[in-house]
Amino acid sequence: MTDLDPRDRKLIRNRPPGTVLLQTSPFGIIVGGGDLEPETLLRAYRYGFFPWYDQPPILWHHPNERFILPPSQLHVPKRIRRNLRKQPFRLTMDQDFPAVISACSSIPREDQNGTWITSEMQDAYTRLHRLGYAHSVEAWDDEGLAGGLYGVSLGRCFFGESMFTYRSDASKAAFAHFASYLDLRGFVCIDAQVYTEHLARFGAYEIPRLEYLDILRQGCRARTWRGRWSEIFSDFPGAVQDLYLE
Repeated sequence: MTDLDPRDRKLIRNRPPGTVLLQTSPFGIIVGGGDLEPETLLRAYRYGFFPWYDQPPILWHHPNERFILPPSQLHVPKRIRRNLRKQPFRLTMDQDFPAVISACSSIPREDQNGTWITSEMQDAYTRLHRLGYAHSVEAWDDEGLAGGLYGVSLGRCFFGESMFTYRSDASKAAFAHFASYLDLRGFVCIDAQVYTEHLARFGAYEIPRLEYLDILRQGCRARTWRGRWSEIFSDFPGAVQDLYLE
């Protein structure tokens, strides 16, 4: 730890309870252990750690480069914009969190065997949802649930965990409207954790960890909108129906 920035040292001291430092490298900090109780998860997110593992122990990651999207900088590519103008999907929030996280855990993904969204993780985030901290966005069509995403909200930061799609552009529709709505509500950051080409198309980019921690600290000072977002934000998606089409 001799080469660490003093703020990184402080970060390690504030790691999730019951964990030990496993690695510091040019790629980031990893600590292991602890549990997935609501208090542990919320503390982890507040300091920028997130769980990502497929077997015990629980691994908590803090990348040196963080992949984020400030909602105000959302970019919707023209092709997607043209498709979404047709509005083939009905969009909701917190209508079926268990179905969304289950779909995220089971849908096949390129270059990935299995899933990090284990049954233990599903149970943990479902508890957070019941406590009003974890939220889902759903895209529906005539056949049912077509796509969606879920994550955790603290202050004016949203920590995206995963998304899925059964029908073309369903998750894109959910994400575009949701990001526009978060901008309307004053959110400063969608934390996408690590780089994906999918979200890079929407304007997400990497920033150094210390810059990310400044944004996180600013965002988490605000009051958390805790509860069922379908009731708290009853004007979604109507309030942003045309924002992403400009």
